[in-house]
Amino acid sequence: MSSENKKWYSLRVISGKEKKIKERIDAEILRSGWSDFITQVVVPSEKVYKIRNGKKVILERNILPGYILIEADETKFGGEIVQTIANVSNVIHFLGKNNPIPMKAAEANRMLGKVDDAMNVGEALLEPFLAGETVKIIDGPFNEFIGDIKEVNEEKKKLKVIVKIFGRGTEVELNFMQVEKQN
Repeated sequence: MSSENKKWYSLRVISGKEKKIKERIDAEILRSGWSDFITQVVVPSEKVYKIRNGKKVILERNILPGYILIEADETKFGGEIVQTIANVSNVIHFLGKNNPIPMKAAEANRMLGKVDDAMNVGEALLEPFLAGETVKIIDGPFNEFIGDIKEVNEEKKKLKVIVKIFGRGTEVELNFMQVEKQN
């Protein structure tokens, strides 16, 4: 299949069900032998993490809730195939309904680029630490101390925290995993 015939199509689905629907579509593609011209089914998402009880919890967050992107050969994509995918439960419709409108390459690349960037970056903190915020230290020699964040180094995942020791503010460098936010 020549790559210039490959286009991305936007499929509107019930938000929160994207993963399930992708699995159903993938199964349908296999069952119907369409994998030679439907090349990818993507739920645009990025990896983010939260700190929960001092542990790093990685979550996947949808970049486009309610959408799945499908890459297919536009010369063969239509009719029965579009109907079958549109009839999968919790699918609303393609952009363009029964005659799906392909996304502009730049649009698709922007959305998929965001997915690629998210893969390369690793993870972003879902609830970032902010200078001035109060945190409780949960690990290391200053365990149980409460301090205020002086500066945040997102790249190195480190914080400079001012902790009161014997009534004087002392600067301590900690990593993100050694503190938790105070409410």
